[in-house]
Amino acid sequence: MRVLVAPDKFKGSLTASEVADRIADGLESAGVDSLRMPLADGGDGSVDAAVAAAFVPHPVTVAGAAGTPTYGQIAVGDGTAVVEVANTCGLATLPNGRGLPLDASSLGMGQAISQALRHRPRRLVLALGGSASTDGGMGLLAALGFTFTDGSGTRLRACGRNLARVRTVDSSRAVRLTGIEIVVAGDVTNPLLGPDGAAAVYGPQKGATAAEVEFLDAGLNNLVRAFARSGYPDALTIASTAGAGSAGGIGFAALLLGGTIVSGAEFFLDLLEFDRHLPEVDLVITGEGSIDEQTTNGKLPTVLARRAQPVPVVAVVGRSTLSPDQWCAAGFTGIYSLGDYSDGDTAGDPELTRQLLVRIGRQIGRATAVPA
Repeated sequence: MRVLVAPDKFKGSLTASEVADRIADGLESAGVDSLRMPLADGGDGSVDAAVAAAFVPHPVTVAGAAGTPTYGQIAVGDGTAVVEVANTCGLATLPNGRGLPLDASSLGMGQAISQALRHRPRRLVLALGGSASTDGGMGLLAALGFTFTDGSGTRLRACGRNLARVRTVDSSRAVRLTGIEIVVAGDVTNPLLGPDGAAAVYGPQKGATAAEVEFLDAGLNNLVRAFARSGYPDALTIASTAGAGSAGGIGFAALLLGGTIVSGAEFFLDLLEFDRHLPEVDLVITGEGSIDEQTTNGKLPTVLARRAQPVPVVAVVGRSTLSPDQWCAAGFTGIYSLGDYSDGDTAGDPELTRQLLVRIGRQIGRATAVPA
């Protein structure tokens, strides 16, 4: 009996590697051999997942979401560089975790990309989950040499507060990315503008009031029109593309640079050669912090379950709201929820989470082990 342990992170509690290690410890204590494959879907933990797949980590020092120095990391391997928003200018880089809906910037992501380019990648993977800003990618583009000026020619700081002031965009001194494939990995399908756009849907999660959401959406609209006036006639079409609204509009900026938006779950399963390992295993264990009805709409666990067929898949999660009938429809033979093993708050107690994952791993191992 051999098991592939391939979870995502338990957000706010344990990394995907920690989850995989604890489940594997439980399996080992039951005499079951396992292969560990920490996963990501384009959100935070994407660089860690690449490193776990033998990519080389490289530290980077960039501007965090509030402009303060932040120590992040990129991953480079086999001509591919992986850069993520979360560890460069994401929510976790905000001082004291306090949202700055108008003043947060994506500058740090662009700075990390600049450092990744020193490794001369043929493919640049942008993982956009966990963003703190709604600046339409102004910060990212500014770090790559774009300049944004108002009607009087004054250069503007790249942030949501200044979106409405942009009159002209100058890309004449921008870094050239010719010959580099730009892949945007994520699961957000929102356009940039309107009621389903970056500001309206995700602004409140970043601390924006109703008035600030309206201000940011109008500013993003103005930014698109500034690009259209400045040599990007397809800017409005690009803004309407599914995924342009990801990461506060960084998706829009990436599309302007020639990027392609793909399913983060599918991409990372391919990058980590998930399918290649399936013939070697009898069971796959996946998981994440929470599984609910949204999980069935292209989220990592259900994408994995579909690709694993006919190998059975069980999920280990912090909490689940799915019924057994929904488990089967989503492709799982079973779901183990930490909440069924403790009355404690596992989301806020990493050590309890570790202990329960070992216990559940042991239970799965004993249930599936075949005597020699």
